[in-house]
Amino acid sequence: MSKSKVYFTDFHVPVGTSQLEKLRRLIDRAGLGEMDLNNKFVCIKMHFGEPGNLTFLRPNYAKVVADYVKSKGGIPFLCDCNTLYVGRRKNALEHMDAAYENGFSPFSTGCQIIIGDGLKGTDDVEVPVVGGEYVKAAKIGRAVMDADVFISLTHFKGHESTSFGGAIKNIGMGCGSRAGKMEQHNSGKPIVHAEKCVGCHICAKHCGQDAITYGADGKAVIDHDKCVGCGRCIGVCNFDAIENPDWSTVQMLNYKMAEYTKAVVDGRPCFHISLVRDISPNCDCHGENDVPILPDVGMFASFDPVALDQACADACLKQEPLPGGQLARRMAEPGFVDHHDHFINSAEGTEWDSCLAHAEKLGVGSREYEIIEM
Repeated sequence: MSKSKVYFTDFHVPVGTSQLEKLRRLIDRAGLGEMDLNNKFVCIKMHFGEPGNLTFLRPNYAKVVADYVKSKGGIPFLCDCNTLYVGRRKNALEHMDAAYENGFSPFSTGCQIIIGDGLKGTDDVEVPVVGGEYVKAAKIGRAVMDADVFISLTHFKGHESTSFGGAIKNIGMGCGSRAGKMEQHNSGKPIVHAEKCVGCHICAKHCGQDAITYGADGKAVIDHDKCVGCGRCIGVCNFDAIENPDWSTVQMLNYKMAEYTKAVVDGRPCFHISLVRDISPNCDCHGENDVPILPDVGMFASFDPVALDQACADACLKQEPLPGGQLARRMAEPGFVDHHDHFINSAEGTEWDSCLAHAEKLGVGSREYEIIEM
């Protein structure tokens, strides 16, 4: 497979211009305008952020993309699907309220907002995964698949289950209906190390399946019959008391996420944008955010989501950890084992290589890329 082109620009701006103008120039140079957008419904898939989290992409960025699509005759809409866990985005009504609260509206973004899998997260379609080894038919939000053109607009950041959340995470997991998200997550079951558990009950508050209770000793207990393996409890535990003990389940999540991405992008025009800034250690699905683990890098765009993720990850691995962040703190812990990877060092027990390798194997894209800097 030949090298894919990935376009890049940093966040530096001279007086008289803006990052928004740089983003517009980036997507134009990367070729978005060469696509046939006229009279096409264009899904712009992004994350509206859990209320309380302040690292999600601002609506201003979405407006740049939506306005560009409209300038080419397209009919854009912003889209995300409902979440599996408890929170403010588990059904369409709360999800829309959360989006409005975080500043997303037809007035701020220049286009409508649609929750892709409907009111209760059940409005999905089964999409065949050509070459799929673990998923034969992915359950994708109907509105996502009804679109003629698909654009991903991604906040590239760390992640407690997949090392980082990039384009493939935004597409594969993000476009899955609630049933689709469960299918991707259900191969891994976390365990509790009782000697580390302090009985704070935070994990139970964030469990969408009511799978966590507490024993007579006040320690958390996970009911694996109810647990779907979403990893939310791992991310919210501040005491490293919960982990996924089976490395293969992390890989299985990555494989399924790659196959769901294959289902979304197959057979129609697609374009992908990632902004590497506010690199929080955990997903924007959290109702809070820790300080960034790495400095802001820049904006990337490509027709290839695999090359895009690889380029963003490579750029991040060249950065120095920011003082005081989760990554720097963990690297300073006694007995720290250096994996020579910022994302794995920040989220111990995760890995991301298998996701990109499997996506490449499926023909989603290439890990070989050429950076074109603006």
